[in-house]
Amino acid sequence: MQKFYVLLLMIANIGALKAQEFVAFDAALTQGGVVRGQLPPGYTLMLNGKQIAVSPEGYFVFGFGRDAAPQQRLEWCRQPGECQEREITLTQRQYDEQFVEGVPPETVTPPKDVVARIRQESALVKQARNASIARLDFMQRFIQPLDGPVTGVYGSRRVFNGVPKRPHYGVDYAAPVGAPVMAPADGEVTLVHENMYYSGGTLIIDHGYGLSSTFIHLSEVLVKEGEHVKQGDMVAKVGKGGRATGPHLDWRLNWHQVRLDPELILKLSESQSVEGLSAQQTLTTHP
Repeated sequence: MQKFYVLLLMIANIGALKAQEFVAFDAALTQGGVVRGQLPPGYTLMLNGKQIAVSPEGYFVFGFGRDAAPQQRLEWCRQPGECQEREITLTQRQYDEQFVEGVPPETVTPPKDVVARIRQESALVKQARNASIARLDFMQRFIQPLDGPVTGVYGSRRVFNGVPKRPHYGVDYAAPVGAPVMAPADGEVTLVHENMYYSGGTLIIDHGYGLSSTFIHLSEVLVKEGEHVKQGDMVAKVGKGGRATGPHLDWRLNWHQVRLDPELILKLSESQSVEGLSAQQTLTTHP
């Protein structure tokens, strides 16, 4: 069972802080988990020695990959030499294997003449996920993009036609071709592709500061690159293109190139409001 936390970290012994300054986290402290929170304006934040982008208001987001190490180190600074740090421990997960038969052989082991196409499409996806748009949509409560049963989960390793492949990094929802796909949160469309080799119709929506949603195997995309969408907008239709054995939606969540578990951000959103970080989620500090 995954554990969810509001992680409250005291800022102490670093000078004349105002009484209302705080640091608060809304977090799934586990492999595949996402962390959203707020620092006092002007602070910097580091994760394992790497700087995390922080908005002018102090909001930030980051996440942990499928196989992230259990020990992680956070450091936040008011200015050089005035820093605090905290070690956090991630829950380690066990992942199932899924055996999928009936996949066209050429998509399990692609022919040499499509390798260039695959590389080009992968570069487009990577470029879109590397964006760091200054939007705070990631602080919303996320909603499920499609009302349907879950048929595939994050982290499971798939065996196609008996051939072990990379882990599955999304959540699959069963639905017929043409079923509506909704935006799980506000965002900006950063990639639209009608038919990628592996993923078929592909859509990426950036929710700000590196957090993005990817939707694949689509039969139709209803928005354009650069368009701003609102939570609940119909943005695409379910399909079965690319490496799919039947119609379904595959929703993926990324923090830049780090692959996160979409189901965890839904569970966080069910458990608490993160818009504005309520008083119960903050810790006031005193000079």
